[in-house]
Amino acid sequence: MILQALARCLARLAPLSSAVLIAACAHQGGAPDAETKPDCAPQRPCPACPVCPAARATPAPRPTETAPKPAEAAAPTLQPATWSEIEAWADDDPAAAWPALRASCSKLARQAQWQVACDAAKHLGANPASAQVRRFFEQHFTPWKLSNPDSTAEGLVTGYYEPLIRGSRSRAGRYAWPIHGAPADMLTIELGDIYPELKHLRLRGRLAGNKIVPYWTRGQIADRQGELPAPVLLWADDPIDLFFLQVQGSGRVELPDGQRLRIGYADQNGHPYQSIGRWLVAQGELTLDQASMDGIKRWAQENPQRLPELLNSNPSYVFFRELPASDGGPVGALGVPLSEGRSIAVDPRYVPLGAPVFLSTTYPLGTRPLNRLMLAQDTGSAIKGAVRADFFWGFGAEAGRQAGRMRQPGRMWVLLPKGMTPPNGALNERRG
Repeated sequence: MILQALARCLARLAPLSSAVLIAACAHQGGAPDAETKPDCAPQRPCPACPVCPAARATPAPRPTETAPKPAEAAAPTLQPATWSEIEAWADDDPAAAWPALRASCSKLARQAQWQVACDAAKHLGANPASAQVRRFFEQHFTPWKLSNPDSTAEGLVTGYYEPLIRGSRSRAGRYAWPIHGAPADMLTIELGDIYPELKHLRLRGRLAGNKIVPYWTRGQIADRQGELPAPVLLWADDPIDLFFLQVQGSGRVELPDGQRLRIGYADQNGHPYQSIGRWLVAQGELTLDQASMDGIKRWAQENPQRLPELLNSNPSYVFFRELPASDGGPVGALGVPLSEGRSIAVDPRYVPLGAPVFLSTTYPLGTRPLNRLMLAQDTGSAIKGAVRADFFWGFGAEAGRQAGRMRQPGRMWVLLPKGMTPPNGALNERRG
């Protein structure tokens, strides 16, 4: 009954305050500064709603008034294009994206509209020549130009990566910072289970008596370490490295004996992500151009007494799970390992998850063209909008540097199997 009442209330409030309703995702993605991003959806807690506000009827216009004009329909998100319209299609080597395409097909082949293309990809084998791959796409796919609702074609491209930190199975010496698994007392409320129109929305909370209240913030979790009903998977040796691992949402942990483990996103506490780089700028501690990942780490080393204040300025907290050992990339929202330099995170309201996407952008901090066939295999809560992508740079320090610098303009073309019509109507409906 409590959940049903909550959902009814939120259903009424959704058009007015959709920001409190949170969809799941794989990583935070596209942070406005160079912190880069997590593998989870930072989530805003649901406000208390003991009494739903009464809906006010819109009065009919008086005879002397002019009735308001109906709102203009948003432009279609995907518009038909030709291969010749795709910038630099002939300049990229599509064979480099072939492993990522086959990974997408391992999920998409179950859908009728993808069966023909994915069967053809299977018959081509694991290592076809570049010319074969190009013919495959041109024979089995149709390009669609991705546009924003205002009909503009350019959007933002950011980057993310898989970090490596040091940790231990036991707390000892410098290994003093817990990497938590999901807590047993955190509730996940899937609103779509009660109201289908809210199927993409979920909330996080906990019970306080007979009330559902927001889950603990980062600072409260730190204060409650001994009382938090969440397993400690590992102990990290550096709180800032652990923070950035949470921002990315997945990564690898090197143990004292040299063994490396992979951990990935398990859950998140439901509070919105707040940039600690922006917090430092607002405090006058750093300038905007200094608020990079390296700049934040330097400030933390120079100001250890203010470290809790810095970290707790972001109330969001990510919980992890240990993943099986693998030579591939971290698993994205599609459920397949990401491919370095060939996977992107997208907003699935506009780009079908798993689809090939030709991305035309530039390398970080420059104008050198970066034109590649990518696969939309991940999502992120900061990846919102039609022409919006988060470029997966891979694993390690160099990938982190590239990801942290990337904030480039870009254009996108979605490749869909021939005969498949994009659901522009449904996408437009969700946008409102």
